[in-house]
Amino acid sequence: MKILIVSDTHRENSNFMKALEREKPIDMLIHCGDAEGSEYYYSRVVDCPMHIISGNNDFFSDLPAEKEFKIGPLKVFLTHGHTYRVTLGTEMLRAEAQARGANIVMYGHTHRPRIEMEAGVIVLNPGSLTYPRQDGREPSYMIMTVEGAKEPEFEIKYL
Repeated sequence: MKILIVSDTHRENSNFMKALEREKPIDMLIHCGDAEGSEYYYSRVVDCPMHIISGNNDFFSDLPAEKEFKIGPLKVFLTHGHTYRVTLGTEMLRAEAQARGANIVMYGHTHRPRIEMEAGVIVLNPGSLTYPRQDGREPSYMIMTVEGAKEPEFEIKYL
């Protein structure tokens, strides 16, 4: 299973389309918030299951603020992260994921890609395809690969 994970696209979809074209076919799309209405566009261009939540800039969205779902045996907790103070660190977010029994927590908001594996929880941030803030400021996204009983694999990719 190949999963495209994105965040903070802020209604600018050209880099999203570049990532999608590069990675096709995908089995699932996960968006960590701040799509700003593009969720309707994604539902037209992506032919697979999609999980998307609202972010701090999705003012008039009816998307859920958080979501829990399964990818095979893995429990995923999806949030934008701003209510967990992720700009200061991921400790609060990781603790919430542990309390929910999640194996993986995915978030956005910081516009910086990150993969952490601590205290039994995998913490993922794909960065931003539109307004990257990490060194080099390259638009980023993440690919998650799940194959049978193997441990999932994660790769940060840049456009």
